[in-house]
Amino acid sequence: MTEHRNLIAGDWVSGSDQSENINPSDVSDLIGHYARADAAQVDDAINAARNALGGWANASPQVRADLLDAVGLKILAQKNEIGHMLAREEGKTLAEAIGETVRAAQIFRFFAGEALRVAGDAVASVRPDVDVEVTREPVGVVGLITPWNFPIAIPAWKIAPALAYGNTVVFKPADLTPGSAHMLAKIIHDAGAPHGVFNLVMGRGAIVGNAIVAHPLVDAVSFTGSVPVGRALVVEAAKGLKKVQAEMGGKNPMVVLNDADLAVAIPVCLNGAFFSTGQRCTASSRLIVESGIYDEFVERLAKAASALTVGDALDPATQIGPVVSANQLKNNLSFVEIARAEGATVLGGETANCPKEGYYQKPAIFADATNDMRSSREEIFGPCASVIKASDYDHALALANDTEFGLSSGICTSSLKAARDFRKRSQAGMVMVNLPTAGVDYHVPFGGRKGSSYGSREQGRYAAEFYTTVKTAYSFSG
Repeated sequence: MTEHRNLIAGDWVSGSDQSENINPSDVSDLIGHYARADAAQVDDAINAARNALGGWANASPQVRADLLDAVGLKILAQKNEIGHMLAREEGKTLAEAIGETVRAAQIFRFFAGEALRVAGDAVASVRPDVDVEVTREPVGVVGLITPWNFPIAIPAWKIAPALAYGNTVVFKPADLTPGSAHMLAKIIHDAGAPHGVFNLVMGRGAIVGNAIVAHPLVDAVSFTGSVPVGRALVVEAAKGLKKVQAEMGGKNPMVVLNDADLAVAIPVCLNGAFFSTGQRCTASSRLIVESGIYDEFVERLAKAASALTVGDALDPATQIGPVVSANQLKNNLSFVEIARAEGATVLGGETANCPKEGYYQKPAIFADATNDMRSSREEIFGPCASVIKASDYDHALALANDTEFGLSSGICTSSLKAARDFRKRSQAGMVMVNLPTAGVDYHVPFGGRKGSSYGSREQGRYAAEFYTTVKTAYSFSG
């Protein structure tokens, strides 16, 4: 089988090793062999990015805008092919995979416009005959490290702003899902990215990721992934005084009050907790329900969850695809047993029997859970949700905020007063009212607080905070 190679300085380069990309819906389906870079190839890619930096940083904004727009259009033209690859290698349903691909195209086209709108300020000086001008310039060489759960959308929302603001890129996708990233890299290359401006280095995080973070010619690192890796990355990047951005975990609460419309709340919680197989850092993994409707809520949610069709990601009838890997499934199932041992009433959560051998799990509801259980405090990253009883609104709010994370939160209520108060007092970077915690737009800031995020926000116009640096210039004209 042909090796899918790394892209370094405009050339497709074989790796020092290869990985096998396996379909989690059908483990007998080998998608392809993908090159794994070693530290020397990472060094080559970083040096190529450094050599290309001057030309790209000083290129006309129109040149950058045209490239990004071309990339977006090419992604749209190939959305079905890319979506098929994404569903096949990651396990989310084909409809979700195509939707994510379209989102990636929208992100590139958004930042094509932003490339033409890099603004500054003319500020009056306190001294006579002195002019002050504040401008934004590229940070430099940017290392981008992305996860497996959104293998084209998250790379898009890092790569697009990095290039729009004049940086050069060394991109390391997740080792589990190299296929979507490789297709994106080919599109960027074929769209005319100058050699060295964009580089793809696939492989293990312990080798490729560490080499990027430690390299003296890398000026900034943007990371999305697990909490332990993110925290270690921030510490390592600080040794080189690099600019760093880390999006990590979540244990996101969805509060459901007595006055909620359950016809709205049940679909909201079902979507937030179990769609994309729960493999989202914004998933609603803690459902905090006021006592007056608790029993009815659990009964209706369990009925709706058990009715979801678990199966092959490429089957149009599938609503919940497989878990991404054997290790992830093992972790999920271990938390089902942990929740049971802690005293929760476990509804569902067992492996699902499907025609093809894959990593299938039914949605798991941990009823009668408390907020101090491990299953309620640690991120599982699977189709598992704790349902925690709250005595009233204030108790629900306290439970929602009682976590080391602070990415996304939500509330289902018909009370404008409660919704307004929750929006203000919820200790999260993103707050949803009568909407799933996991749905976000591409043109507004994304990020959290506490242990969920480190550094400035991603997406929208706020991306400029990370991908540019501010220069203040003074001129005397007297």
